[in-house]
Amino acid sequence: MDYVIRPVRAEEWQLVKELRLAALRDPAAPVAFLETYEQASERSDDFWRERAAGASEAGGGGVRQFVAEAPDGSWAGTVTVLIERPDDAVRFGGPAAVHQAHVVGVFVRPEARGGGLAEELFRAGMDWAWSLGEPLIERVRLYVHEGNPRAAALYRRIGFVPTGETVPMPGDPTARELEYAVARPQELGGSVARRIRG
Repeated sequence: MDYVIRPVRAEEWQLVKELRLAALRDPAAPVAFLETYEQASERSDDFWRERAAGASEAGGGGVRQFVAEAPDGSWAGTVTVLIERPDDAVRFGGPAAVHQAHVVGVFVRPEARGGGLAEELFRAGMDWAWSLGEPLIERVRLYVHEGNPRAAALYRRIGFVPTGETVPMPGDPTARELEYAVARPQELGGSVARRIRG
């Protein structure tokens, strides 16, 4: 099936909500997301409106959510990219030592998996991050639960490598989230860290 990969639009908050709730019902959700279905389903419509608006092209901020839209208008998957600057407050993991992007909220519906859709979503999100002006984004990072080898394999296939940095899983300090990152491609210019560091 052909999909259009594009940023969400502010008025699509109900679709943003529906896809997030579907992701939180997935069997991998306990190790893939830092939120439960119950928590998300209790959020107000205003929360979802603000979330969609902030992650849209019109939002203009340092967040962009990309979706894979099927010909019938349904959404098959999503990734969200957060821009992190060294002087920003820490959202998750360690503080940003460089100007970087952070991929979160990765989800592809089970029936759409295995055909490269996740890779296309990542490409759109990373291309957006690399396209931002000065100061240039030097790396893109993400975290993966140590008990989620399927996701880790996907991230390695896309080009992410473990940095060696880990953080405790919120709510379960015995489990670890592993940081993976990819450096800015040299052909895009700007400084490039050869060794990816947290």
